[in-house]
Amino acid sequence: MLHAHFDFTIADIDTLDSPALVIYPERVRHNIQTAVRMIGDVSRLRPHIKTNKSPDVARLMLEAGITKFKCATIAEAEMLGICGAPDVLLAYQPLGPKLQRFIAVIQKYPDTQFSCLTDHLITAQEQAGAFFAQGLEVPVFIDLNTGQNRTGIAPDESALQLYDTCASLPGIRPVGLQAYDGHLRDVDLEDRKNACDAAFAKVEALRDRIIAASHEMPIIVAGGSPTFPIHAAREHVECSPGTFVFWDKGYIDLCPEQDFLPAALVVSRVISLPDATKLCLDLGHKSIASENPIHQRVFFLNAPELVPLGQSEEHLVVEATAGHAYQPGDVLYGLPFHICPTVALYEHAYTVENGHLTGTDWRILARDRKITC
Repeated sequence: MLHAHFDFTIADIDTLDSPALVIYPERVRHNIQTAVRMIGDVSRLRPHIKTNKSPDVARLMLEAGITKFKCATIAEAEMLGICGAPDVLLAYQPLGPKLQRFIAVIQKYPDTQFSCLTDHLITAQEQAGAFFAQGLEVPVFIDLNTGQNRTGIAPDESALQLYDTCASLPGIRPVGLQAYDGHLRDVDLEDRKNACDAAFAKVEALRDRIIAASHEMPIIVAGGSPTFPIHAAREHVECSPGTFVFWDKGYIDLCPEQDFLPAALVVSRVISLPDATKLCLDLGHKSIASENPIHQRVFFLNAPELVPLGQSEEHLVVEATAGHAYQPGDVLYGLPFHICPTVALYEHAYTVENGHLTGTDWRILARDRKITC
């Protein structure tokens, strides 16, 4: 639900240029505590930093007792190193120049335990050779394909063989399995759970075979936001939701069973009235994630009747009702359908407390392709 009690308006909005990303820190703290409460054991929570890409958010998570993190880019890994995160999984297979950058991050932030993914013998051999040449032994997780068909190896005999091989390669040490199931998006929670359980059963069978092969019990990192409450109920499984920290319209609609609050909005203004029923807003492709169909990009909290018609780099044209009262300069508060790539469009966000801009900006540091490494 949209939580009708959410007073999202900003009293001093006239001082804020648009489009702008605004964050409500108290709601971020609420969402972090909600995730901790849902999982029960904070040591099993490994948030994905891809949504926020922010040192400020990472520090709030650390203050909440979260010590394990997941990320997707070298910049995100370095940002977590800068913040002093104790345990960081790069949920990506670093190869070639990216592998060398990852090594540089590992060496620059020795107080952080970094790990990464692998899903192929050739990858594992390249990683092992590069790490060993630098005197490193890096933990690796076998990336499993549980149905998304994006990356990963099937959780069968081939995965067991890869695990065995990794254990014999100097430079890497297999410690676990990643089972990301972002393709499971049934609105009905019971249907989502049934599909999740069926996919995870193969992961559990692989885990048992790894133990039977005389390896230590592997760590399992599973799920994203839609399956978070399902995996949170499993013992010995680390969960890695990411969107929960800000939430968005997409997951409000998809996951009504989860009590996270929308904590980040985009501020837009009416900049033109092209005809009697149309408005043009300053919210183009460069200001909000645009991979979804046009009617699933933004929902205006203070103008829910507006219907998007067309979008270009700097503009969004919407249809208003006949006889509307909108004027140039009117402010609209937009809830993104997909907050993760929306955040990545902004260098920084403006924070709002008690209905006012705080004057403190949160740098979206890891939106950069590179920080130092």
